Amino acid sequence: MTSSVPSYRISVAPMMDWTDRHFRFFIRLISKRALLYTEMVTTGAILRGKDNHRYLDFSKEEHPVALQLGGDSPTALAECAKIGEDYGYDEINLNVGCPSDRVQSGSFGACLMKEPELVAEMVSACKTKVKIPVTVKHRIGVNGKESYEDLYHFVSKIKEAGVDHSIVHARIAILEGLSPKENRTVPPLRYQDVYRLKDEFPDLPITINGGIKTHAEIKEHLTKVDGVMIGRAAYDNPFLFHEVDQLYFGAKENPLSREEVLRELISYIHSALKKDGKVHHILRHILGLYFGERGAREFRKFLTDRMHLPYANESILLDYLKR
Repeated sequence: MTSSVPSYRISVAPMMDWTDRHFRFFIRLISKRALLYTEMVTTGAILRGKDNHRYLDFSKEEHPVALQLGGDSPTALAECAKIGEDYGYDEINLNVGCPSDRVQSGSFGACLMKEPELVAEMVSACKTKVKIPVTVKHRIGVNGKESYEDLYHFVSKIKEAGVDHSIVHARIAILEGLSPKENRTVPPLRYQDVYRLKDEFPDLPITINGGIKTHAEIKEHLTKVDGVMIGRAAYDNPFLFHEVDQLYFGAKENPLSREEVLRELISYIHSALKKDGKVHHILRHILGLYFGERGAREFRKFLTDRMHLPYANESILLDYLKR
């Protein structure tokens, strides 16, 4: 039975080098309902890359899953949005939050917060091409454009353009002088700005993101906004999502235990290794499965000692489960 609660109520943030298809399959074993996001894929990689299938392919088990696009050309983004819809993605998300130098050099990501009219044009172009939701993930501002009034103006423009959902990282981005890692922690969190946005745009679904690590925090935010997006904590402590379906989506079925998750991964790894890649491409994502539990260190060591060995395969998990 499909839940009537929108999938964006709880989501896992798009994270470069982390939320690839292997991690998404893994987290889907823990939660069937939370909305998942791809790593950001640039329009250039899709339109000019020799192997865009590698960036876009995903497993049917990953649904609901959104494709995050990076770019600043409304025409190119619209073309990529249509390709993403044809691949079967459930949502197209535009990246207006990443502060990395590489992204800035391409004139997209968080620096686009300085150009709300352009972002609105990007949203509008995508909306003309696809029937699935078009959403924007953005910051509350950037240095030089960091007031609530700037944020309100930005959101008003993308709402006028027809955006379906706004996902707000509750920190500004410092575009010069801070690394992407520092931009996730150094600028102070301003949750109240996101709550105020929801008050002033009651008809626009708004998800909050940034520094959220516990169910107590999730429940508190959900009294103020429509959805909560978890980033780093979802990767470091993936079993945080163990009760997500029951707590937030009304699911009745029992979630898998950690050991059941590992057993399900065995057949996935076996199939994945037949295609390409190495076992460590998958196992690196699951090192936090026992986060906070007795034996967590031993689990990480067991995997890291073995997953880079020649001919390493799914038997690593079989051996662990036999201990």
